[in-house]
This record gives sequence, C-alpha cells and structure tokens, in this order.
Amino acid sequence: MEILAAVLGFLGGVLAGLFGVGGGILFVPTLVLVLGLGQVHAEATSLLAILPAVVAGAWRQQRYGNVDWRAALLLGLGSIAGVAGGVELAKALPEDVLRRLFAVFMLAVAASVAWRAVRMKPAYPRADDSA
Repeated sequence: MEILAAVLGFLGGVLAGLFGVGGGILFVPTLVLVLGLGQVHAEATSLLAILPAVVAGAWRQQRYGNVDWRAALLLGLGSIAGVAGGVELAKALPEDVLRRLFAVFMLAVAASVAWRAVRMKPAYPRADDSA
C-alpha cells in the first residue's frame, strides 16, 4: 500500500506540474477513491504532504534572495488560522456534503485551467500562421 501511495503521489505531482494546478486537486480524489481514506483524512493528508515542498521551495528561493520574510510570516500565520477554521468546518459538515463541495472546487479549477488554455497564445507561431 505504501508503494502504491508513493507512485500515485509521484504521478499526481507530475500531472499537477504539467497542468499548473495544486497537487491536492489530484491527491484528494486519489486518496479517497484508490486508497480508501475518508474525505477529511484525505484533505488533511494532502495538506501535510505539501509541507516538505514548501520548506524546500522557501529554502531554495531564499538562497536567491526571492523571499519576502515579512510577507511569508503573514501568509503563514493567515494559513494557520485558515487551516484551523477549515478543520472545524470540515468536522462539522457531513462527509457527503464535504465531498460535494470538493467536487464543486474541482470543477472550478477545471474551468480555470480550460479558460487559461483558451486565452493563452502559443509560445511559437505555427508554420502555417501568416505574420
């Protein structure tokens, strides 16, 4: 089971990077449908899984001088408050309602990705495009 989770995590990370979406949008349904976790546990696991990437990314970007530590502190504190509120809300909602809300969120992300794809200009003109 651990190997399956690692493989699915790797594939989810690759797909998230390719499509420019957060990995949670892929990890949560995978944890629920494939690994059998409940919605609350899947969401919590997804949030915990991103922490190493956040730490590594911040450390790396700090080396380039790209981190505004004041903004990072404010975002971090705001995130902690948001997570605490989200946990209470998730525990208060029935599992089926939480799954439906996550499905709506997934549809919104899909619409956003589609909208960006439609609006995006190609990086390189095709040979048959006239200048």
